[in-house]
Amino acid sequence: MNQPTTTEVPSFTLETTVGAIVAARPALARIFEKLGIDYCCGGKRPLAELVRARGLDPATVLAMLEAATSALAAGTAEVDAAAMTLTQLADHIEQSHHDYVKAELPRLVEMADRVARKHAWRDERLKEIAETVTLLANEMFSHMAKEETILFPFVRQLEAGAPDAFHCGSIANPIRQMEDEHEFAGRAVARLRELTGGFRPDADACNTHRALLGGLEEFEGDLHRHVHKENNILFPRALAFATSRN
Repeated sequence: MNQPTTTEVPSFTLETTVGAIVAARPALARIFEKLGIDYCCGGKRPLAELVRARGLDPATVLAMLEAATSALAAGTAEVDAAAMTLTQLADHIEQSHHDYVKAELPRLVEMADRVARKHAWRDERLKEIAETVTLLANEMFSHMAKEETILFPFVRQLEAGAPDAFHCGSIANPIRQMEDEHEFAGRAVARLRELTGGFRPDADACNTHRALLGGLEEFEGDLHRHVHKENNILFPRALAFATSRN
């Protein structure tokens, strides 16, 4: 599939929501991740509010974002999820994020269990880490199945003009449920970050433990981008589309 790209430099202020910023320039998500700013579930909140909540200087963060935006404009264009149709975006989420989760989470569960079995005697946190990864995996697989069999097909039918799809309430309820489940996944990943000291291994960590922490950190970043594309782009546009056609 040919995915739209963008080369224009978007403008934003401290009052712009972080979700809108990442929707306009997806690569800026990495800056928010480094600063610990929630741009997915917190995507509807303005930049200044979230920056201050982290104890950071708003002007400094805004300058960082503007510098990164200028650098990106001079380099390779990023995939622009906001420019995709609803169907393209649903396909992209399944192919880029769902497939990643299906391949990666079983590996992380296996490693977390192995590390806990071998090393929990010296670090009691490892048991909770393994339990949390397993809980997250069970939730994510259930969540993605509902999106792939119920919500995303409905979104595609809506855009295709299916008569029985033009009821805002029909799509609002599953979207609300998916957003609630996003909150759960976000809390689980935040707990994993807390338990692992920011996914940083201690001096005694074995290679499997180090691989687990690296995998969890990568998974966190993908989850943030995944949830952002749904909460801040796909879901609002699907609701607006349904409302306009109702």
